[in-house]
Amino acid sequence: MTDKEIPHEYYGWWRIIETSQWDNDDIDIIGTAMISFTGYDDRLRMFVLLARVNCKLTKTGVSFTWHGAWEYDSVSGTGSVKLRKDGRLSGRIKIKDGDESTFIAEKADEPDEPIPDPPSYRDKWRRRW
Repeated sequence: MTDKEIPHEYYGWWRIIETSQWDNDDIDIIGTAMISFTGYDDRLRMFVLLARVNCKLTKTGVSFTWHGAWEYDSVSGTGSVKLRKDGRLSGRIKIKDGDESTFIAEKADEPDEPIPDPPSYRDKWRRRW
């Protein structure tokens, strides 16, 4: 098995339903909070974070690194998930030099609209003109 082969119990899209450190009322502010684990062009969206995800299988679940933008500021970090007995994912996400939170996610369908690429810092200034 290569790092790109994600086991079927983890494979696909997951709806992030809660976090331990951030106000969950705003979790879907830019669209449904989701993360994908397919091994190809994986994405993360929650709060005002849009990111690309690189995942790999571990002995206890799936670990991932991510890079993207929180609003227009470039951010990156790491995370991991493991499958709970109830079929949900229990995860942890860490922002490099920043916050860390746990999260819970439920299996979901792929979103109808693709999760967009993270904006660049340069886009922040383009939008003002």
